[in-house]
Amino acid sequence: MIKYIIVDDEHIAHDIIKGYCDLLPNLSFVQNCYDAIEAMQCLQNNAVDLIFLDLNMPKLKGFDFLKTLQNPPKVIVTTAYQEYALEGYELNIVDYLLKPFSFERFIKAINKIDGKSFTKEAITIKSESKSLFLKSSKKYIQVKTDDILFIEATGNYIKVVTVDNEIQVREKISDILNVLPNNEFFQVHKSFVIAKKHINEIEGNRILIQDYIIPIGKMYKSNLNSLLE
Repeated sequence: MIKYIIVDDEHIAHDIIKGYCDLLPNLSFVQNCYDAIEAMQCLQNNAVDLIFLDLNMPKLKGFDFLKTLQNPPKVIVTTAYQEYALEGYELNIVDYLLKPFSFERFIKAINKIDGKSFTKEAITIKSESKSLFLKSSKKYIQVKTDDILFIEATGNYIKVVTVDNEIQVREKISDILNVLPNNEFFQVHKSFVIAKKHINEIEGNRILIQDYIIPIGKMYKSNLNSLLE
């Protein structure tokens, strides 16, 4: 069993990381810490095997905190700042996760510690979830999966279209597809993932969802068989 703490000044980040950890049987939660000073006190009083560490925190930055520890636990960095990755690996961190990170990417980091693969099992469990958090600009938005009509890739971003909103997220379409219920969402084009329940019509090489027309790519026509089952 891996005992872990989360060190991050954002409450929503704690919710997301702990939510992912709760789906894996080999992780045991110890404490939420919202700055490095609180984390130091926690480490003095508890046996901890793993720290999920944010970098940009008040009082003491993440790596500065890590350098103060004589015998640090294993560390997985969770941050929005890519430029500190090299320094992180020089400090022997286990992995460097860029926010927002998918559940699949999270599992790859955990597997580097435990050596046991939880990928298929964990994604199936995650697929039963009824909502997910999307980071748009500087905030996280909780979206019910039942409300998602389709997802469109637009350059380095994806646009998540729901029944009453459109949310732009800096994420790959393949990553978000991995954390959606795999029996409800299907990729029908290199740039489109659709929700089966919201389809109005399938006509020729296009799918109608409300007032939207979604193209069907040649390479994805085989997915129609799964859609029609």
